Amino acid sequence: MRKPLLAIAVTVGLGLAAATALPALAVDTVVTFSIETAGLTISAPGSASLGSVNSGAASVSGQIGPVTVTDDRGTLNGSWNATVISTDFTTGGGTGPETIPNINVTYSPGQATATTGTGTFTPGPGGIVNVPRVAFAGTELVGNDTVTWNPTLTVTIPDGKVAGTYSGTVTHSVG
Repeated sequence: MRKPLLAIAVTVGLGLAAATALPALAVDTVVTFSIETAGLTISAPGSASLGSVNSGAASVSGQIGPVTVTDDRGTLNGSWNATVISTDFTTGGGTGPETIPNINVTYSPGQATATTGTGTFTPGPGGIVNVPRVAFAGTELVGNDTVTWNPTLTVTIPDGKVAGTYSGTVTHSVG
């Protein structure tokens, strides 16, 4: 009588083994990839004209064209600050009566004219740009983003300046 029980046990055991069998050869492959940072850049017009004023005018003012920060760093909770500074404005040989000091140059960023991506974009307070000033800031940034603004530059013209075409450099940077 013992032989029939043994045969039943073997048959049940073989049935379970067949139902849970794995392939004889199985291999896992771990797959990875990287998203690399493309950087943080700023662009601005190569030149701008504030127009003309008559001799004796108190100031000249105008927009200098679109400034854009492009953040392709792919950050999580990232941030950046764009700053601006100006040189003196000179004409002719740049002597005293031919120079308007940068202490007379005021920058106003205005509001963003365009944005992409996720984050908070805040214009700087503006002010005299004889030292670096915050033009715009990006905070709470996720992924890639851009912001564009069109700042206004005002040059207060001191008494005693000669007629001529005055030229200076406004430099934007981002970091």
